[in-house]
Amino acid sequence: MTTPLPFFSSRRLYAFILLCCVGLLSYALYTQYYDGLHPCPLCITQRAFFAMMAACALVAFILHPHQRGRYIAGGLMLACSIGGGAVAYRQVWLQSLPPELVPACGPSLEYMFSNLPFGEAFQTLMMGDGNCAEIVWTLWGLSMPNWSMIGFIGLGLAAIASALPMVKR
Repeated sequence: MTTPLPFFSSRRLYAFILLCCVGLLSYALYTQYYDGLHPCPLCITQRAFFAMMAACALVAFILHPHQRGRYIAGGLMLACSIGGGAVAYRQVWLQSLPPELVPACGPSLEYMFSNLPFGEAFQTLMMGDGNCAEIVWTLWGLSMPNWSMIGFIGLGLAAIASALPMVKR
């Protein structure tokens, strides 16, 4: 039998994940609308993964599930974290390419989803383009996708912790 950790509860972890996601999304919107940084397709995709993770955390916080539900909630949040982390890694990789190897800029997101079949638009979106390789913001030498990847890793660990049997309900 496992002993619950005294401070941690699944509900506190769900609230932590929700607040982190809301904070990260709020800062992304702040940089877009007040600093004038226009998000590329990969940035928008990362935002979508943060929003999905926040929605899972909110539902889990409200429903306060028992162990099986905690496994499901933790698994869904971990899946969002892995998906978002993969997209962030792709963008970090694009940013590390020499300028001559950066892919050409592609069509806008609106054009892709209105004129291309969904599968092709999604594939084009995931490939990224020249806009995604541009570094326009840094903090302590790390670009926004680097920080996003760090956020996905931390939130993924919190999602795993929320499902552990030793964390009290």
